[in-house]
Amino acid sequence: MKIFLSVGTHAQQFDRLLKEMDSVLAGKKIRAQVFAQTGNSSYKPKKYSGKKFLDEKEYNKKIEWAETVISHGGAGTIINALLKKKKLIIVPRLKKFGEHTNDHQLELAEAFEKEGKALAVFKIQELEEKLKKIKKFRPKTASNKEGLIKAISGFIEGLK
Repeated sequence: MKIFLSVGTHAQQFDRLLKEMDSVLAGKKIRAQVFAQTGNSSYKPKKYSGKKFLDEKEYNKKIEWAETVISHGGAGTIINALLKKKKLIIVPRLKKFGEHTNDHQLELAEAFEKEGKALAVFKIQELEEKLKKIKKFRPKTASNKEGLIKAISGFIEGLK
């Protein structure tokens, strides 16, 4: 399995996700090639490669290359993965871990999972389980513009 993991460009770290990906790969139950865009995180992956930031061309190449995208709860990566019909796992950044200023990414992750467009990880220990499920997961491709607009609006409101 080829995985592109993106934590986005937010100013705060997302070490929790990067560490868990290393832990999953160390357990050897999931076999995957992983490349991560690690952003402003301080954690350096040990079992996979990565780069802090990618330019637009590199970013698009990595999404094209991947079979599965693991994304923070940022609308940009989520929408890009869905437009390219990639299997998607969303891991929202959480305020209590110093990953964001609030928990608005939870709403976006919940909405996309409810719509059947992605799997979501609400407890970081679920990542391995979701990676096992993603193999057979078939995302719904039917459009629900109203639901998506509501989810994205909620996301934008959370930024204010």
